[in-house]
Parts: sequence; C-alpha cells; structure tokens
Amino acid sequence: MRIARIQTSDGPREGEYQDGAVITENGEYVVGEDGELLAPCEPSALYCVGRNYAATLDQMEYERPEEPDFFIKPPTSILAHEEPIPYPEFTDELTYAGELVAVVDEECHDISPDEAPDYVRGYTIMNDVDALDQQGRTARKAFDGSGPLGPWIETDLDPRSLDMHTDVSGERRQEANTELMLFGPYEIVSYLSKRFTFGPGDAIAFGSPANPGTIEPGDVVEITYEGIGTLRNAVE
Repeated sequence: MRIARIQTSDGPREGEYQDGAVITENGEYVVGEDGELLAPCEPSALYCVGRNYAATLDQMEYERPEEPDFFIKPPTSILAHEEPIPYPEFTDELTYAGELVAVVDEECHDISPDEAPDYVRGYTIMNDVDALDQQGRTARKAFDGSGPLGPWIETDLDPRSLDMHTDVSGERRQEANTELMLFGPYEIVSYLSKRFTFGPGDAIAFGSPANPGTIEPGDVVEITYEGIGTLRNAVE
C-alpha cells in the first residue's frame, strides 16, 4: 500500500494513494486539483548514512568505513515531491544523490536487525542535495531544501534488493541495486537505534550509489526505486 499526505483547503490529510488521488477518512482528494502532495512523513530528523556503496567509495576516493557513517538533516531540509529545489547563493557546486529511506512506524530504541522490519512503516525516496564546496557535512548537507522526500511511503516492500536509477533532465546518471550496500537497511536501522530513540515518522536514509553529480537551475532530477516510484524535483 502507498501512504501519502496531501495539502488541502481543509488542511493536511493522509491516506492511501491510488491512481492520482489520496483516499482518506475525510474523503478522496485528487492530486493537482484538490491539493498537492506533501512530504510523506514529518520526521524529527532525517538520519542519513553516507559512504555505503563500494563504487561510491572508489569514485570519491573515500576510505571504507568500519561502521555506518552517518549525519543528520533537520526537518527544515525537507521538500515535497514536485517542490522546486532552490539553488543556494552560498554554493557553486550543488549535487544530487538518490537514496532509499525507511520511515519509522512507532517509537523504538536499541532494536536488533531482526526486529527492524517490525518498527518500519515503509519506504520512500530522498534526494541528498549537497553543497559540495562548503566545509563540513552540516554546512554541505543540512541547509533548507537539501532533503527532497517522497512521493509516498510504500508499506509492502523488502528493501534489500531493489533496482534504482536517477535521471537528470532525461539523462541517466545513476543505476544500481540496494543489494550493493555495504551495510544493509536492517543493520543500519539497528545500529542507529542504539544511539537515538526513533519516533513515528522519523526517516533513515541508506546512502547513495555511485555517480552523484552536479545540478544546475533548470535541471529536473528524477529518482526511481523499484516498488516505490519516482521522486521528481526541478532545480530553480
């Protein structure tokens, strides 16, 4: 099932996404007519793992981490599906990266990898936008608009072997499978849960495959994960 959130004249509504509409307890809302999609969850933080694909390590000349290497994006980084990505004035090197994201269903702390699926509501997609010429991960990755998220949450999905690709203005830039992760999704959820207490709606991104690259105003970034769909945002 796909769970989506939509901004309507009656306020935000959540329900099942079917054929361009969000079906809620209050009725059916057609996307584009009755409102636009919101980000599919409202996390207290986006917990992001980096350096999680061997090909990316080789491309970026990073050392292989012995444990998941993570950072945090704040809620103000989040953009919805189809919401424009603003090109910040403080950077001349903005990049994209297509990532799979788990959305937490209920509060949890210190869980095992085997328990992780029980605490995950489903999966969505993030574009890890990065101002690559800034110093330090917070300056590079945690600014407003650096975390496009969506378009919805797919609840019936095994994240461990999904094909993905990223297109920028129609050009294929990334293509991989989640089985190539150095640390698997359930392992990462468990690892981070030993350090943080997750609440409902919190989001955990599992890192980008090889070939994250630069984007310019006017580009359209489309990130597709098998079984979920496509997150699309234009750069302005």
